Amino acid sequence: MITRVEGLLYGADYNPEQWPESVWKQDANLMRDAGVTMVTLGVFSWARLQPAENEWDFAWLDRLMDLFDSRGIAVDLATATASPPAWFVRQYPETLPVTADGVRLEFGSRQHYCPSSPVYREAATKLARAIAERYGEHPALALWHIHNEYGDHVTECFCDVSAADFRRWLRERYGDDIAQLNFAWGAEFWSQRYSDFAQIEPPRTAPGPVNPGQLLDWRRFSSDALLACFLAERTVLKEVTPEIPVTTNFMSMMKDLDYWKWAAHEDVVSDDAYPDPADSSAHVQAAMNYDLMRSLGGGKPWLLMEQAPSAVSWRAVNVPKTPDQRRLWSLQTVARGADGVMHFQWRASRAGAEKFHSALLPHGGTQSRGWRETVKFGEELAKLTEVAGSRIESTVAIVLDWNSWWALEAEDHPSARVRLKEQILSWYSLLHRWNHVVDFVPPDADLSPYKVVLAPNLYSVSTENASRLSDYVYGGGYLVVGYFSGIVDELDHIHQGVDGTGGGYPGPLKDVLGVAVDEWWPIPDGRSVEVSFVADEESSQAKKKHKHSYSIGYHRTPSAVRWSEWIGATTARAVAHYTEGALKGRPAVTCNDFGEGRAWYVSCDLGGDIEKVLAEAVRPAVVWPSLASSLAFSGVEVVCRSSESHHYYFLLNHGDKQVDLGSAVPFGAVNLLTGSRPAHLAAQGVAVLKVGR
Repeated sequence: MITRVEGLLYGADYNPEQWPESVWKQDANLMRDAGVTMVTLGVFSWARLQPAENEWDFAWLDRLMDLFDSRGIAVDLATATASPPAWFVRQYPETLPVTADGVRLEFGSRQHYCPSSPVYREAATKLARAIAERYGEHPALALWHIHNEYGDHVTECFCDVSAADFRRWLRERYGDDIAQLNFAWGAEFWSQRYSDFAQIEPPRTAPGPVNPGQLLDWRRFSSDALLACFLAERTVLKEVTPEIPVTTNFMSMMKDLDYWKWAAHEDVVSDDAYPDPADSSAHVQAAMNYDLMRSLGGGKPWLLMEQAPSAVSWRAVNVPKTPDQRRLWSLQTVARGADGVMHFQWRASRAGAEKFHSALLPHGGTQSRGWRETVKFGEELAKLTEVAGSRIESTVAIVLDWNSWWALEAEDHPSARVRLKEQILSWYSLLHRWNHVVDFVPPDADLSPYKVVLAPNLYSVSTENASRLSDYVYGGGYLVVGYFSGIVDELDHIHQGVDGTGGGYPGPLKDVLGVAVDEWWPIPDGRSVEVSFVADEESSQAKKKHKHSYSIGYHRTPSAVRWSEWIGATTARAVAHYTEGALKGRPAVTCNDFGEGRAWYVSCDLGGDIEKVLAEAVRPAVVWPSLASSLAFSGVEVVCRSSESHHYYFLLNHGDKQVDLGSAVPFGAVNLLTGSRPAHLAAQGVAVLKVGR
C-alpha cells in the first residue's frame, strides 16, 4: 500500500505548531518508544508555512522532517489547504462561503472557503506545489495527504462565484442545450422553464419547494466542485512526485460526496472513524463503514487515518473508550482490511476547540493510563506485521448509489422518514451478526463474483442498471430489493412504459421482481402493521395439530413500520402478507423465480424482522467458513483476511461475557497475539488466528 513503510502503520496526526520546538525532539523519541511508524504532519499549517502572500517559512518543517527521518518514522505530509489563514481571508474576502440564506460565513473555525473560488484553488495549488517541490525527495515522505475531511463543514456555497461555476457545470452536462436542461428538470411544472443558462441560480432559499431536478444536479455539482479542488492539488503532486501515493481522508458513509467518483482518483483510500463508545451497537455501523472503505478501493487494503484514542470533544456527552474497547475497535479496522491504525492526535492540545479531545499522549503525559495503552497497542500491532497486504473475499454485495441517495431524500416524497443509510444499516446488521463480510458496489458494477446482491433501496435506477440486475438474477444470482425502488430514472423522472404513458412501479425492475406496486401506504409515526410469513402460517397450523412442533420466529409477530405498499404479484409468490388494516391479505414480501436465479421484493420496513427474508435469501446461498458460522449469533465478529499462503481469522468479542471457542478453532491455528492456540475469548477480547491455506 505504502511501499516506504513495512507492515501495519501506527501513528497519529501531529500538530507541532501548537508546541514550542523544545517539545519536538521529546515527541519524536516518545513516538519511537511507542512503536509509531508514521505521523500525519502539517494538516493545519498553512498560516505557518505561508505567513503572507509572498512570504514562505519552511525551515521549521525542514527540521521536523529530518527529525522524523532520524527516528525511522515516516511522514504522511499534508498540503495544509483545509484552513486558509487570516491574511488570505482578509485580502480575498470573496473566497468565504455563503449559505442558501445569503449569510457569508466568517473566519474563526476551519474549511472557510468557497469550493468554486478560483482564487482559493490557485492559492491551494500554489501551496501544494511549494510543499511538493521542497519535500518530494525527502526520505521521510511516504504519503501525500491532500486537504482534510472534505465536506466536513462546508459542502456547498451559494455565492455568485458558485452560481457561475454551477452554470458552467450545467452547460457541460447538457451539451450547452437549454432544452435538454428544461426536460431534465421538468421545467414546464410551475412555469420554471429557462430560455438561457444565464437565468439559472443555485437553489437558494425560495418561497416554497425547490425544483427537485435542480436540487439533484446541485448535489452532483457540489460534490464535483470539491472534487475539482482535490484534483487540482493531486495534479500538482503527481507532476512533481509521481511515485508518491496520494490520499484524502474520507468520513465514512457520508451522504454529501459521491465517494465512488472520488475513490477512483485515490492511490490509497483512507477514512476517519469516530464510533460512539456509549452506543452498544456502534461497532456494527463501524464495520459497515470499513467494508465500504475497502470496497471503494476495489478490495485493496485501506488506511484508518483518524480515530480517537478515547473520548472526542464534540458530542453532547463525550464518553471515553474503555481500554478493552480501544484495543478491540482498533483491531476491528485491521480485521476489515485496514493496513494502518492512525489517530487524532499525537499530543493532546492545550488550547483550541479540541483541547478536550483524547490523544495518544494525553495531558497527563507518560504517567497516564492512556500512554501505557498507547505503548502496549504499538507492541501488539507489530505482532501482526505479516497481515499487511492480505485481502478479504466476499460473496455478498450491497448496492450503494449516491445519486439515488440524493434523489431519495429530497422533499415532497410520500414519507420524510425514509433514510437510505438507516435502511442499509438495518439489513447490514443481520449480515454482521451472521459473520458475512460484505462488499459495497455501485449500480453499474460487475455482479458476477457475488452469490447474493442486496439493494435495500434503489429509488433511482437507470434502465441499463436495472438490466444488469435482471441479467444477474437470470444467470443464477439471488437478489433482494427493498421498498420504494425502481421509481425514477437518473433524471428523477418517474419511469414510463414502452409507450411513454406510464409503466407503473417498480419501473424496469417489474419483470425480475415479478410484482406490480399500485400505491404506497406510508405508516404514521408510532404505528405499525402486522405481517405474517407463510412459513409461520404453516407452522401455526402444524402447531395446532402437533403441540410439540416449533418454528423459529413463531413466538413473535413481525410488523412493518414507517412504510408499506399495496402490491400485486404478477409472477412472484407471496412470502408474507399484511394481516391488518387496508392492506390486509395483500402480499408484503414476494419471491420470484427468474431464469436460473431468484429475486425477493420487500414492500415494507420490517426493521429487525427483515431477518426472515435475508435468512431465506442469503444463508442458504452463501458458504462461509465454519469458524464464522459456528460463532454466528455469539457476539463474536469473525473476519478472514487471506494472503497467498495463509488465512488470518480475526475473532472480536463485542460482548460482555467470555466465549468458549472449543472445536471452532481450526487445527494448527495459532493466535498471533499470544503465540498459542486459544480455548476461549475474553469479553471484549481479540484473537488473530493464522491458518495455512
